[in-house]
Amino acid sequence: MSELSLIAAFEELLRPRSQRIVRWLGDDAAVVRARPFAVTSVDAMVDGVHFRLDHPGVTAADAGHRALAAALSDLAAMGADAGEAYVAMGVPEGFGAEAVLDCVRAMEELAARTATTIAGGDLVRAPALTLAVTVTGWADTDEELVGRDGARPGDGVVVTGALGAAAAGLAVLDGRARGADALVRAYLRPEPRLAEGRALAALGATAMIDLSDGLATDARHIAQRSGVAIEIDLDALALAPGVADVAAQLGVEPWELAATGGEDFELCACLPAGVETPGASRVGSVVDGEPGVAFSAGGAARALRGYEHRVG
Repeated sequence: MSELSLIAAFEELLRPRSQRIVRWLGDDAAVVRARPFAVTSVDAMVDGVHFRLDHPGVTAADAGHRALAAALSDLAAMGADAGEAYVAMGVPEGFGAEAVLDCVRAMEELAARTATTIAGGDLVRAPALTLAVTVTGWADTDEELVGRDGARPGDGVVVTGALGAAAAGLAVLDGRARGADALVRAYLRPEPRLAEGRALAALGATAMIDLSDGLATDARHIAQRSGVAIEIDLDALALAPGVADVAAQLGVEPWELAATGGEDFELCACLPAGVETPGASRVGSVVDGEPGVAFSAGGAARALRGYEHRVG
């Protein structure tokens, strides 16, 4: 299919989901009625770096879902409402029109579940499948939004959901362990915690971040930005089913896989003491001290480090 044919197919696949949309596909730029505060994030994923299409059973649809989910997760971490997404897709030679459409279909399915409108984008040739997603979320006041810099001594630290499934699923895909299909799906098809992010913001969260790089790395971002010390009890982490078994096969503690593996896209938030957080587990506290994170398990200090991006 030609580029124009693919774009025409996109117009058949995609739907606007908001009265904010004035112009979208078919024009040179999207036109959107704004709410008072726009929350914008950009996320990019490249085949061979952020996912591998040569893994058994991994599809272009998985890549599309994953790319949009990761971008929307940043809006969840701010407590914003989802709004619009703009997707720049780089397609390698020989990729195939149906694979391109599968990728967009998966994005649209997630967009439908999250009240997001894919309002525009670009389609180009690239050496490897590349998905660059810009998302815009919305809020009516800046008080509704949560950054990384508001944690204060005395706050509790909570994490939504269970951790470790994505890291365990990747180990299964890589052939380093055996495990349930649910673990692989957790890695390939994460769900952005938009409702949870808004709920935590409404409860008075002072700082929040999504767990894309693992709690061991992401909690440090909060500590550094807020200028506080954080203590995390690794024994308090909720583990996804099957994580302990995969961890045993890898020769590591289950809490290590859960805290360092990343890509669960759950949320870590700090809230004032005494605030109840349904659906989230308390895993630590904000304390006085030099900015940083101290981890413990079984009553002993543990040195952990999650994923860190490297360029060049």
